[in-house]
Amino acid sequence: MRSLFPLCLFAALLFFAACGEPTAPAAATAEAVPEAALEAPSGPRVFEWKMITSWPRNLPALGTLPEDFSRRVARMSDGRLRIEVYGANELVGGLEVFDAVSQGVAEMGHSGAYYWQGKIAATPFFSSIPFGLTGSEQDAWLSHGGGNELWRELYEPFGLIPVRGGNSGTQMFGWFNREINSLDDLRGLKMRIPSLGGEVFRRAGGTPVTMQFSDVFNALQTGVLDATEFVSPYNDLAAGYHTVADYYYYPGWHEPGSTLETIINQAAFNELPPDLQEILLTATEAMNQLLHDELTAKNNEALRVLVEEHGVQLRRLPDDVLIEFKRISEEVIAELAAADPATARIHASWRDFRQNVMNYRQIAEEAFIEARRLPLD
Repeated sequence: MRSLFPLCLFAALLFFAACGEPTAPAAATAEAVPEAALEAPSGPRVFEWKMITSWPRNLPALGTLPEDFSRRVARMSDGRLRIEVYGANELVGGLEVFDAVSQGVAEMGHSGAYYWQGKIAATPFFSSIPFGLTGSEQDAWLSHGGGNELWRELYEPFGLIPVRGGNSGTQMFGWFNREINSLDDLRGLKMRIPSLGGEVFRRAGGTPVTMQFSDVFNALQTGVLDATEFVSPYNDLAAGYHTVADYYYYPGWHEPGSTLETIINQAAFNELPPDLQEILLTATEAMNQLLHDELTAKNNEALRVLVEEHGVQLRRLPDDVLIEFKRISEEVIAELAAADPATARIHASWRDFRQNVMNYRQIAEEAFIEARRLPLD
């Protein structure tokens, strides 16, 4: 029996070694497993963005369309891209949108390119030029005439992607507290009118003022302004300008087809997966068309209400005033084109497109509109 004891003891020791605590190498193998592999799988990433605008959120068309845009993006992305919209002065001022998006305060903005002319000379070409392109012509130049490529090149140093985000169509000239019967009536007149239209107005004898929309009503009411342009009857009725000015002038020579811009922070855009990038860009294109459609559909009824129910005096600018505005506009545009090489290239593209499209429009839309007016007897 004694001779078997060492063998039994040896076997027992082997058994307990095999069944006992893990050895150090085994513990090291467990620690080498990546932590992510031990976590439960998660759903797709949700992106939370901010969009700042130059308009009050409740302003028809301009203010309400960004909200519609946000809802469309949420639906198309199945909630993976959520955009909170902020109106003017809710996060930043209405004229601070460009800088705020460039600096990453918000991922997106909705405004007008011509507001940034003091920063970038060529921006009016991507909004509206006096006696320039109509809304549909402006859209065509941007999408098929090289405009979009030039626009993106212009904004690239600021870390921004510009996309068209609405077109107003041809606007009204604006609201005045006195009649305009001649150029003399413009002298010293203080009018809220931005960009190149404002410079033309200044050279014609007026005093242009750049002011964000939310301040305009009080300025008219208190006499700080004598006149203002904004958009067209649908928006102007909602703004209540008919309660502080009696005369409503047309045509909108200064903004024959204004494009609104959607600007996107480039770094934020690069973080999105390709499908969300495409959803975002497609939704802005939809917003561009929807704004034009809404204003076209609503303007005439709003004009009827202004004239028939509120007694607004609708007036056409005298021909001599329009001719002088056109003459000065040509001077201002030529000077702008000479500002720098980038602006000269943009102007050349815009000028050539304008000439070509005008030739066809004359035998298409313009001839048709004249024919539509012909009396039946």
